Amino acid sequence: MSNKIVWVVIAAGLAVIVVGVALAGSLGTDPTVVGSALIDKPAPDLVLDELEGDGQVSLSDHLGDVVVVNFWASWCTGCRQEHEALSVAAAEYAGFDVTFLSVNTLDDQGQAIGFLDRFGRSPETVYGIDSGSRAAFAYGVAGLPETFFIDRDGFVVGKVIGPVTYDLLTATIDQVLLGEDIDSVKTGETEQGS
Repeated sequence: MSNKIVWVVIAAGLAVIVVGVALAGSLGTDPTVVGSALIDKPAPDLVLDELEGDGQVSLSDHLGDVVVVNFWASWCTGCRQEHEALSVAAAEYAGFDVTFLSVNTLDDQGQAIGFLDRFGRSPETVYGIDSGSRAAFAYGVAGLPETFFIDRDGFVVGKVIGPVTYDLLTATIDQVLLGEDIDSVKTGETEQGS
């Protein structure tokens, strides 16, 4: 019986040490900054069906532009929160060769169109539907919304996980336009489709 108690005490002590080392290693880090394996790599090309139409949408059609790729769905609460900021920014940056590519994923096309009927469409935004979630998979999207920033050379230079605010969106686009390094940011919780 005493051997069992000794082993339990040793195991508990080791667990405390492991947890302490893990916590000490994370002190001083910002828990909201996240990474992406795509940062500083060529953006995977997207070839999507138009959300409302018979054509296709392709990232390669916008080579030379700064591209903001936003993954969203009609059922996503955070997507509703950020929708106006994305629409306003798309209008403001239209004259600066900044393309907004709105990628509807994990959603029903009719529901997505209903979302735009309710919350509005941005004439400056290109809307595509990600049938089969191939684009979301290529970008490593784990939840919605997620927004990626692609520079004029076609490299992913930033990512926001969670709803993007107008201030964060415009500050990040300005940094990309100026060729400055940007960080990836987590603004809140994301949602996953069922």
